[in-house]
Amino acid sequence: MHIPDGYLGPATCGVFYALMLPIWGFASNTVKKTLKARQVPLLAIGAAFSFVIMMLNVPIPGGTTGHAVGAVLVAILLGPWAACIAVTVALVVQALLFGDGGITAIGANCFNMAFIEVFAGYYLYRVISGSSPITSNRRVIAAGIAGYVALNIAAFTTAVMFGVQPLLHTTPQGQALYCPYGLNVAIPAMVGEHMLIFGWVEAVVTALVVKYLQKQDPSLLAAGEGVAA
Repeated sequence: MHIPDGYLGPATCGVFYALMLPIWGFASNTVKKTLKARQVPLLAIGAAFSFVIMMLNVPIPGGTTGHAVGAVLVAILLGPWAACIAVTVALVVQALLFGDGGITAIGANCFNMAFIEVFAGYYLYRVISGSSPITSNRRVIAAGIAGYVALNIAAFTTAVMFGVQPLLHTTPQGQALYCPYGLNVAIPAMVGEHMLIFGWVEAVVTALVVKYLQKQDPSLLAAGEGVAA
């Protein structure tokens, strides 16, 4: 799902940097005010977890990759704003040190994975889990569903970014200047792969970790809801 350099036009990259800058600023201020001292190490662990799981990626036709992100799990444990920061850190390190995702596309990649996926997954988890006890199986199921759905939403928004490039940037002869694949190629390639494979990886990992924490330290799950509140 990492968009490389050269696949989005400068205007598209600029728009998503402009969108993410206030989001990063608000997230940073919110985390400073709400994150408890006990949870601060978890922020670093969450970024590291997201970094590692995103490194296990598979090339997808159309110029990008498919992989799990771990964003919803971090959001469940720390709240969505802290998860936004954690996933952003992972994406920036990957782009700057490993060339996984373009530097010009950091804003777009963070919009898809550190914002859209985080918030879609977190609030879907809250809606499905409702007021059920922290240790209930309903929360495990909610975590798995939220992870699966949120990853596919992020895959869809990534595909749309790719697919609109031939409509926005072409030569006078009609040749695409950036991503050459339209929506009819980008959406099936991205969403199909994530629905069939990577969404299930995200769902299973998220659900299993929540189940493990229910047995070992349910206070971590309760603390995550406290941060969001």
